Amino acid sequence: MITQCPGSAAIKGTPTLEIRICPDCGAEIEIFSVDRQVTCGCGFVAYNDVQNCTGWCKYAKDCVGEELYNHYKNSR
Repeated sequence: MITQCPGSAAIKGTPTLEIRICPDCGAEIEIFSVDRQVTCGCGFVAYNDVQNCTGWCKYAKDCVGEELYNHYKNSR
């Protein structure tokens, strides 16, 4: 039995951290599951690979809440 929408799991609750290596300068880039993109100190922009439900689900606003929904819609 599913108790919550699996599409919102990556953006609700406690964010997860992923460390990436910048392809331009070799520095570590910290990107959280709630970030759509992060800019390295050298200016390189790393994008989050997680596709969340706010882009396609008609119930996303009700599921994740208006504030988080608007955050993702406005950051595209």
